[in-house]
Amino acid sequence: MVFYIFNYLFFTLFTVTCIFPFWYLFVNTVSRNDYVQRGIVNFWPKGFNIQNYLALKEVSDLGSAFIISVSRTLIGTALMVIASAFIGYLVTKQEMWHRSFWYRFLVITMYFNAGLIPWYMNFAMLGMTNHYSAYIIPAIVAPYNIILVKTYIESIPAELEESAFIDGASYMMVFRKLIWPLSKPILATIAIFGAVGHWNSFQDSLILMSDSKLFTLQHRLYIYLNQSSNLGTLMDSADSSTAKNAMEQAMNSKVIKYTISMISVIPILCVYPFMQRYFEKGIMLGAVKG
Repeated sequence: MVFYIFNYLFFTLFTVTCIFPFWYLFVNTVSRNDYVQRGIVNFWPKGFNIQNYLALKEVSDLGSAFIISVSRTLIGTALMVIASAFIGYLVTKQEMWHRSFWYRFLVITMYFNAGLIPWYMNFAMLGMTNHYSAYIIPAIVAPYNIILVKTYIESIPAELEESAFIDGASYMMVFRKLIWPLSKPILATIAIFGAVGHWNSFQDSLILMSDSKLFTLQHRLYIYLNQSSNLGTLMDSADSSTAKNAMEQAMNSKVIKYTISMISVIPILCVYPFMQRYFEKGIMLGAVKG
């Protein structure tokens, strides 16, 4: 009984600790801006208002940044899942041409990286800077996800495929009619990995994109974070009138920062509950074998 009490108490506190940052962010976005600026909003909203969310439509380029993030997440994740499933199935076939070589060539990319400068030069020479395809193409082949899919497919009884081949099915038909439906748990798992990676990614936008129309939502949030810091520095060295104007801008920038952060978090938080049952099953079965 004592163990269960401490066990439930510990995990309850742990859960609250994990949830509180998101709750703190939320209550600051629905409180009065002057209360937020003074730092007196902690556990409950004060001076409830939703104007901060309504005001986001006035933020320049935020709409295009949101569309870029959503589209790259949907398209990039879909292509990555399809590629991982197909390649993972191929490398399970012993008759694949030079199977061992291609599989090892794929795995070795997980351990060696050319570095940031060669990475940028490669994109520049391919003409992918300031181009939407830079968000999609490099992430299609994900070695770790392919390994998970391969391991999962190997756990499917071989007799199912053999019976399909006896009935005259081709490799593509077996993949579409048999392997793909049976692999839903692991495909849902890697879809979560891919979606989170695409949604949270901003380094490629920061380095490769100079056109503001191609900025992601995370890149836009990074810009507002920097603006808040710059305004804070300005207030330390300005006269009273300039400092007052800077304070007002900093207050607005801080609230915008919180609100955009909340909007950035909400989509991923909404995805997890629906994918949780697939995630647990897929990650366990996909990691059983080496």
